[in-house]
Amino acid sequence: MVSLSFSSAADDNWPDNERVAVSLSYDDALGSQLDNAVPQLNQYHFKGSFYLTLSSPVVPQRLDEWRSAAEHGHELGNHTISHACRADISDRDWVAPQNDLAKRSVVQMVDEVKLANDYLYAIDGKKSRTMMLPCGESQAKDGDYLPQVKDQFVAIKGFEAASLNAIMHMPAELSGAELIAYLQSAKNQQRKLVNIIFHGVGGDYLTISNDAHKELLDFLDQHRDDYWVDSYINIMQQFANH
Repeated sequence: MVSLSFSSAADDNWPDNERVAVSLSYDDALGSQLDNAVPQLNQYHFKGSFYLTLSSPVVPQRLDEWRSAAEHGHELGNHTISHACRADISDRDWVAPQNDLAKRSVVQMVDEVKLANDYLYAIDGKKSRTMMLPCGESQAKDGDYLPQVKDQFVAIKGFEAASLNAIMHMPAELSGAELIAYLQSAKNQQRKLVNIIFHGVGGDYLTISNDAHKELLDFLDQHRDDYWVDSYINIMQQFANH
């Protein structure tokens, strides 16, 4: 479990009154997200954000399902093509040599991010998009590639305006009750935006159970006056236009 906090003062003019904005997102283009997360979100009429690693075999194998998810209002976000992360950090044995961000140049990463946007456009036909940096990292071998790509996006998840007083949370093996307690704590602290970033839902890795995911959605459904659940791009566009 990783938790990052951005603790600046909350914005008094948050566009959706006093509700806490909640962005439910799902990284890496995993099969369990299509099997479990999308149907549960649809059941409650919530919109999620799916950050696709476009080299994942689940993208071409289930392309029609990703396209259908987008047609139902879910966001398809940029998580690059190859999910390059730095291998020179502890417990990074899973980073393949060709995907070591410490060996990639800024130019290579900029080209990859642009190409990923083109691929996503071919899937959903949309030009406005947000991004989630793989591993939250952008430091290539010769510099930071984030400044070179940020203008392509409405927002970069985790790099919101400081006034949003956001929390980013990456749960794995947590119960529904623990996730609900986390949201309640954020509300009590007058947070304006909570990013919950899932990976596997009822399968794959960094997994949360189907029951825990559904319990969270059920809570959010019962407390719509307190929490505003939407895709990340919709939340950030509303903030920008306010």
